[in-house]
Amino acid sequence: MANERSSELPAGGMIIERGSSKRYKTGEWRSKRPEVDQDKCTNCLTCWIYCPDNSVLVENEKMTGFKYSHCKGCGICANQCPAKAIAMIEEGV
Repeated sequence: MANERSSELPAGGMIIERGSSKRYKTGEWRSKRPEVDQDKCTNCLTCWIYCPDNSVLVENEKMTGFKYSHCKGCGICANQCPAKAIAMIEEGV
């Protein structure tokens, strides 16, 4: 079992080779997820700038949602949103 787990994620969660973080789906770690109210969103992309996990999706210079497979639910996007368009919702609700 330990060998299986070690092949999934290195000890200490260290990224030991460049570009490998794309392989690790870390979204299931979170207890809350961000949700955007598109009616309030001004597409300033402040959330995209501050997201430490590159989980904010942008298309044609507009925020279109989140890449939940990597979002850890830290809430930085919601805290930095000047329009208060992002709410943190309990996972599973």
